[in-house]
Amino acid sequence: MKLRHAALPLLASLALLSACSKEDASAPAASASPASATTPIAASQALDVLAAQGKGFAAGKILSANAVYVLFDPQCPHCARLWEASMPLHGSVKFVWLPVAIMNAKSAPQGAAIMTSTNPVQAMAAHETSLLAGNGGTAASADIAPDVLAAIKTNTDLLERLGATSVPYIVARHQRSNEVVMQAGANDTQALANFLGLGQP
Repeated sequence: MKLRHAALPLLASLALLSACSKEDASAPAASASPASATTPIAASQALDVLAAQGKGFAAGKILSANAVYVLFDPQCPHCARLWEASMPLHGSVKFVWLPVAIMNAKSAPQGAAIMTSTNPVQAMAAHETSLLAGNGGTAASADIAPDVLAAIKTNTDLLERLGATSVPYIVARHQRSNEVVMQAGANDTQALANFLGLGQP
């Protein structure tokens, strides 16, 4: 696993955006097909495409019409940190978490286990706690139902078509400007709130 650290200046903080790159080739089962990867998704269409084609689970303010999409790899520790940073915003934001498989052979099975859990939010919380504790995350069977594996492949394809090279990758509509905003990397709760146009969490 290779880690990419990018420091971006933010107006009110010196927050680091950290992400995991997709340079580990040990998860070929979920890689995108060359034909679909050549069709990029324009920023103006990103939310509609993710809503129509992405498969995952919702957390936070479920009935909100304005969703924040997060493409994540279950083996990415920066995704786990973003999950934790998003928790204080769950009262005002609907997050849709879309698992991809770009890190290693555990990515797709763990993503499938979280997606198919009877309580995906609880499963995600337990998984990310385990991952951040250095325990590797949820134990998951490598035997994945074909429709679930296809969903993870589609999500991985969408990540590539968005032009992303790392996770977590966030796509949202800014609450104040109404513009579609996209960002690779994790940051703290306040920086995430600022990115989404929420102000103080």
